[in-house]
Amino acid sequence: MQACRFQLHYPQPVLKHPATTPPIPKDGGLLFRRKLLYLQSLNINPHKALNLNPSLRSTPLSSLLSLERSLSSVGLSRPSIGRILDMCPLLLTSDPLPPINFLLHEVPLPFPHLPLSLTRCPRLLVSSVLTQLRPTLRFLTSLGLVLNSHTTLLLVSNVENTLKPKINFLQSLGFDEPEVNRMVVRSPGLLTLSVENNMSPKAEFFLEEMEGDLEELKRFPQYFSFSLEKKIKPRHRALVEYGFKLPLSKMLKISDGEFNARLIEMRLQRLAINTLLVFQAIKSVSLEISMVAELRTLAPCHMMVAMSLAQSISES
Repeated sequence: MQACRFQLHYPQPVLKHPATTPPIPKDGGLLFRRKLLYLQSLNINPHKALNLNPSLRSTPLSSLLSLERSLSSVGLSRPSIGRILDMCPLLLTSDPLPPINFLLHEVPLPFPHLPLSLTRCPRLLVSSVLTQLRPTLRFLTSLGLVLNSHTTLLLVSNVENTLKPKINFLQSLGFDEPEVNRMVVRSPGLLTLSVENNMSPKAEFFLEEMEGDLEELKRFPQYFSFSLEKKIKPRHRALVEYGFKLPLSKMLKISDGEFNARLIEMRLQRLAINTLLVFQAIKSVSLEISMVAELRTLAPCHMMVAMSLAQSISES
């Protein structure tokens, strides 16, 4: 692996390799031991790294030090570098500069956001710009999605096998292309979900048991990101048990404690309304009894007049 250094070019920094690369010495037993100790100092499991990346065995320590300097120059702390390399050992013998420059200049990602993006998805650093990152960016952009440090992980997804099936599934529910695009822009996490294990069962439950309206899914596509067994089913059934209904957003976005408190509040409000109706009914019945008693004290001619006036009032 070639040594590299970091150069700043406005408006975005660009990482470049030096014009010449020093010769790479072969590791002897002592040098190999030093390399293992260096990996351990970064909290990298040497045995896992060597098993997943056999080329690491012949990689000189100087290349690993150069790699650390490159990653450090984009704002990654040493602990973060260690975690990234332990999660993705292939990076130990890869060139991180093309993916980094792609993120900075083609996405484009603001330089301060780069560490979070790489920490969330180390695979970005070992993905081909030509065959993976650039085609996926083109597809995501066609949906209207503007990538940020939280959504750049979508760039490592395969367009045909991973991303398009999600789009096709949403369209199969009855949404047209512009509606699906707006849903994805509103909730990019849709593109990370499994159609078979996640989206399909949730859509079936929403349409069949909840008897939901597609318009509500269009307004709140985040529905698919909530657990079906731990949140959607129990909350819906709790509402059904007491004869209540809430919009998806109000049913799901709050914590369990807030949901239970809202359910109790709704029950108390209904009890108060029912109690008021009962009191009004009792008051009405008492008034009728009082009127009948008073009518009985009137002379027959006066009673006929009172009854006639009552009938006129009721008809009006």
